[in-house]
Formats: sequence, structure tokens, C-alpha cells
Amino acid sequence: MFSGIRKIISVKSTSRKKPGASPKLSEKKERLKLFLKEKGFKSTKQRDIIASEFLAVGEHVTAEELYNRICKKHSNIGFTTVYRTLKLLAESGLATERVFADNLTRYEPLAAEEHHDHLICLKCGSITEFEDQRMERLQEKIATEFGFSVETHKMELYGRCRKCGGGNI
Repeated sequence: MFSGIRKIISVKSTSRKKPGASPKLSEKKERLKLFLKEKGFKSTKQRDIIASEFLAVGEHVTAEELYNRICKKHSNIGFTTVYRTLKLLAESGLATERVFADNLTRYEPLAAEEHHDHLICLKCGSITEFEDQRMERLQEKIATEFGFSVETHKMELYGRCRKCGGGNI
């Protein structure tokens, strides 16, 4: 790995562990409750279960994948409730919607201030998150040279991971 690049996680079946301080689960759930109250929505036991499971999974997950995990323990929670709760989590800033090359919408637990980029394996589907401050500075320099003000961006690199015959990542 090049110096200055920080691999955050390789997510497929691993829990997300980002270095640095991040809000605790209870703080995130409180943030969601406040958001729901501001929007005029009720804070329900089902939403709480879905949010807890999503935040505990800690990886990129589709609504269907999360639903399949939840319905094993809570058969009274429907797919639509899971989907709508994920949308609310994204709207509240506790999740980010990501659509990679397979065109599936995945939700990623993420505080608004956290930024990282992705390496996506086209063979096995693993997603590796990384940060590289040199790359961020280069993007800012390029934008400045073109008189462009960047508000947000995402970088996704597609190929093959080491396990599937790719190079060193």
C-alpha cells in the first residue's frame, strides 16, 4: 500500500471499523429520533429495530439484504418499512445511498462529515473503502485551476480485488 493511503475496510462480511471518533449507537439513534420528530414522524419500535440492525451491520447493504436479516427475528416487520426507514436514515444523514455498477442501491452507515472512496471488485462484489489525502488535495487543486467549486464528489474504482486475481490494493 502506498504511504498516505489509509484502507478503511474491505466490506463483504466484515464489520465496519473506521479509525477515529464516531458517534455511539445510542447517539445515532437519538439523532434519528430528533430527525423524525422534526419531520413529524413517529419514533416506532419497528423503526428502532431497523435502525439498530442497520447501524450494527456496519457495511454497504441493500434494503432487501437488511430485510432478510431483520425478518429472521422480527417477522412482523415488512420490506416496505425497512425500505422507508433506510430512506429516512439517509435523509437524516445517518446513511448514504450508493449505487455502484450493478445498479443496486446500497445504504452505508455514515456520518455526514466522513468521506472516503471505494474500490469495487467486479467479480466477487467486495467493496474496499479508502482515504488518501494526497488525492483529495489533487482534486481540490484541479477544481481551483478550472475555477470550479466542489460541493461533493465520489470516487469509485472498478476492477478485481487481490482475492479475485487483481493486483496489490
